[in-house]
Amino acid sequence: MKKVLLSAPYMIPIAEELQPVFNHYGIEMVIANVKERLDEAALLEYAGTIDGAICGDDQYSEKVLKAFLPRLKVISKWGTGIDSIDQNSAKRLGIQVRNTPNAFTAPVADTVMGFILSFARNIPWMDAVIKEGQWVKLMGKSLSELTLGVIGVGNIGKAVMHRARSFGMTLLGNDIVQIDQAFIDKNQVSMVSLDDLLIQADYVSLNCDLNLTSRKLMNANRFAVMKSDAVLINTSRGSVVDELALIDALQTKKIRGAALDVYEDEPLKADNPLLKMGNVLLGAHNSNSSPMAWDNVHWNTIRNLLQGLEISCDDLNQVRQSNVISIGGVP
Repeated sequence: MKKVLLSAPYMIPIAEELQPVFNHYGIEMVIANVKERLDEAALLEYAGTIDGAICGDDQYSEKVLKAFLPRLKVISKWGTGIDSIDQNSAKRLGIQVRNTPNAFTAPVADTVMGFILSFARNIPWMDAVIKEGQWVKLMGKSLSELTLGVIGVGNIGKAVMHRARSFGMTLLGNDIVQIDQAFIDKNQVSMVSLDDLLIQADYVSLNCDLNLTSRKLMNANRFAVMKSDAVLINTSRGSVVDELALIDALQTKKIRGAALDVYEDEPLKADNPLLKMGNVLLGAHNSNSSPMAWDNVHWNTIRNLLQGLEISCDDLNQVRQSNVISIGGVP
């Protein structure tokens, strides 16, 4: 019987419902004790004992991957981002890394627009002062008066721009790769340098992958060139932002505010200054939340695992229907 480590936080709450599916394919589930992700030390406790893994953002370093040999054949990542896995080492060691590209484009893009609208219309702050007994008319702006800069014009970046264009926002884009001209023309996007984007944008949305070119992309120097009333939105990866530099920029009012769903260290520690800032909106790394999207990713993740273990899954749809599992993933 194949043994699989389940450490994806979105799937662990539904492990009991999934049990018949894994039983059908002769797989024993080993459920990790994890809140957000497993670090290197926690993963090493399972070294040499599993054939496959369904993971979240666990730290599969070269050391971990080597320790998991010769049994480990596949790591099936729940979702899209695989930056926490040493992909070069995995390839060299013959360990497959599979994921679900373009899994959460719609909900993440919707979240970005929600953050923009919240700041532009002052919705959270208006609600707060009214509930304090003050009848205050806070000034808001129409999105058609504002400029949005998107860093990383991939699937999610394009979806954000498409939505923002419907609101009449002026659109600026920046990417290290060539963007399809048809999309640029249709949505009236101006592709500009990073500095030009930061200088002009009222809202800066980070939608890039985490890689060598984007780690701590937003640092003190970059915050210094942003408009003083600009807002940073990050739904990509926490390490794209130098968090200490962001905190300083917010405290010294170099920028107006920030909306964050991801952080350098997750979950946030109780003493993190971001938790006490009135000009910051925070999420719990769940801008991907959507029952339909989660359900699709659950099943794609299982399919990727089975294929990586060379287990025939031609009947997976039938197994899915026969078990009639509602696994939208909401705990």
